[in-house]
Amino acid sequence: MPSANESPALPSLAIHPTLPKRKDWRIGLVGAGFIIADCHLVAYRAAGFNPVAIASRNRNKAAEAAVRHKIGTVHDTVEHLLADERVEVLDIGVPPDKQFEVVQQAVRRKHIKGILCQKPLGVNYAQAAVIVRLCREAGKTLAVNQNMRYDQSVRGAKDLLSRELLGAPVLATIEMRAIPHWMPWQAEQGWCTLRIMSIHHLDTFRLWFGDPERIYASTRPDPRTKFPHSDGICLYILEYAHGLRCSAWDDVWTGPAKEGCEPDIGIQWRIEGTDGLARGTIGWPKYPERCPSTLDYTCKRFPDQWRQPRWKEVWFPDAFAGPMAELLCALESGGEPVSLSGADNLKTMALVDAAYASAEQHRAVDPRGIAKP
Repeated sequence: MPSANESPALPSLAIHPTLPKRKDWRIGLVGAGFIIADCHLVAYRAAGFNPVAIASRNRNKAAEAAVRHKIGTVHDTVEHLLADERVEVLDIGVPPDKQFEVVQQAVRRKHIKGILCQKPLGVNYAQAAVIVRLCREAGKTLAVNQNMRYDQSVRGAKDLLSRELLGAPVLATIEMRAIPHWMPWQAEQGWCTLRIMSIHHLDTFRLWFGDPERIYASTRPDPRTKFPHSDGICLYILEYAHGLRCSAWDDVWTGPAKEGCEPDIGIQWRIEGTDGLARGTIGWPKYPERCPSTLDYTCKRFPDQWRQPRWKEVWFPDAFAGPMAELLCALESGGEPVSLSGADNLKTMALVDAAYASAEQHRAVDPRGIAKP
């Protein structure tokens, strides 16, 4: 929880997810790699959720994850897991092209009521749109694990904006200088940063401010990444109708930090409004060290001081309880996930595809044009 230096005049920032009333929804997991074994399942156990079965292409990895997280059933194949009628909620943790195949099978299973997909929802907007349509037509509640929305500093900033403590937004920036661990399947796709890292930042800007009118992106290959790609280092600007400008520098090179130089790694964000200023850091680059993200803010309503709420939770893995909690709450209410619905995520996918088009065509692109047939 935020520390005591948060003034009683202002309630604590809303950084935690709303949890479902029922925590024993039976969850089946597809995949047993890092994102499932080291993030989802760690967060689910801490939140009191109920994973009951797991399957993976590599049964041994699934069995290891099951032992580690006390999951009772390991299925030999994904198909066997999908046929397990105990599974009410499906959690998919596989590459986007494989995710599409799993969703196609899952929507035909009546006992599966909700599906949590990974980001990116598809290999492009068109495939993501098909996933959303398939789930809608089958009556399955779909949520997308756009998990930076549950980073504690990102949620805290959203709370400040919702309370209008910063006034009208003027300028927002995210600066990432970090070296991700690229997965082998990305080489097969032929893309790098925009759909894997920048998608977090583009989605965060959407969470904070809504949808921009256009994006201008400039990209170049990352010298360290060996497989062919165009979107290594990515710079982009979002333009909003009311004058707001957002910009991000997604630098996955950061200089020769792995080639003998001292590293200078981190992620910083900043929001400037007419009535206040907020700034923060994202602790993820220091994983597996537990390094909480941070938030500082100052505003006219509480003048002449910086407020610095702090917390123990971290993005990786604690925030991963948030997307599943959203999905379970939606299943309880009979509605859509409040933040991470498939329909909403299509706008993030359109913004990513617009960034690719902008970088290729050297012009600003309206993401609303991506969604048109």
